[in-house]
Amino acid sequence: MTLPLRINPIIDPFGRTIDYLRISVTDRCDFRCTYCMAENMNFLPKKDLLTLEELHRLAATFIALGVKKIRLTGGEPLVRKNVMQLIRDLSHYLETGVLEELTLTTNGSQLTRHAAELAHCGVKRINVSMDTLDADKFREITRWGDLQRVQEGIAAAQAAGIKIKINAVALKGFNENEIPELLRWAHGEGMDLTLIETMPMGEVNADRTDQYLPLSLVRARLSDQFTLADIAYKTGGPARYVMVEETGGKLGFITPMTHNFCESCNRVRLTCTGTLFMCLGQEDAADLRTPLRASGDNDLLMQAIEKAIARKPKGHDFIIDRRTRTPSVSRHMSMTGG
Repeated sequence: MTLPLRINPIIDPFGRTIDYLRISVTDRCDFRCTYCMAENMNFLPKKDLLTLEELHRLAATFIALGVKKIRLTGGEPLVRKNVMQLIRDLSHYLETGVLEELTLTTNGSQLTRHAAELAHCGVKRINVSMDTLDADKFREITRWGDLQRVQEGIAAAQAAGIKIKINAVALKGFNENEIPELLRWAHGEGMDLTLIETMPMGEVNADRTDQYLPLSLVRARLSDQFTLADIAYKTGGPARYVMVEETGGKLGFITPMTHNFCESCNRVRLTCTGTLFMCLGQEDAADLRTPLRASGDNDLLMQAIEKAIARKPKGHDFIIDRRTRTPSVSRHMSMTGG
């Protein structure tokens, strides 16, 4: 696929360069994490999903518009049938240098099968979601997950030379007392750890006011055991990092609730149906499937993308409040991609 040249990067109304695209290749997942999904999810009909070829064309168009980093997400991206073909196709842009990074967020369940080929395709780092080191609690929070299988997947990825970062959602009453242990384990295995506040997206058969744990409180507690020093380290995502003196590893905080990260947002999110969300925490979206399928060239598609970025808001409106029990955003995280 030949990329049209673009001289200027795409800029949103607040002067932010949009150079990071997250693509949800599927809304399906082999876990049912209690803060992310309902146990009995109604997934999209497969006929509604873009083909892998269409996702490739969309990604290539965004690259032509200045996107330098692509993250594949889900649901669980590695459960999408033949997804490795898309990854192989996107790896060519790494080889030519027009794409700086191709990475994934995964639950780790499929890594033993795919780690070696991911590394061969130029994937140098991935995020693995893991909220606890207790196998029984892991099964409880994921409903269907097997902790040993995930840890074997992590080992396979590390053996292939892929750098791993662990993502853990901080949940009140569930894993808040395990966070120091999770930190020591991750750093001891050569992995960074990022903690995430639960976000009010989609009905999940649970009260998020009972799950919500502010990371300002978590950091204060960790400071009783560890020496935390703010650092300027960035990966392109929203995390703010500290260096942990006692372990020599990095700890990130993603705080959409207590301290939003919108002022530096360089990201947009594309769903597996061709819907572009300019903000994770807003309902406004743009249909890219129609212009994608309306023409064999990319002019209409580029125009649609530029019009969408021109509507990118300054920030989200997430709120968790006992007076407001309905989610701030009705769609599930698995639909938009993490």
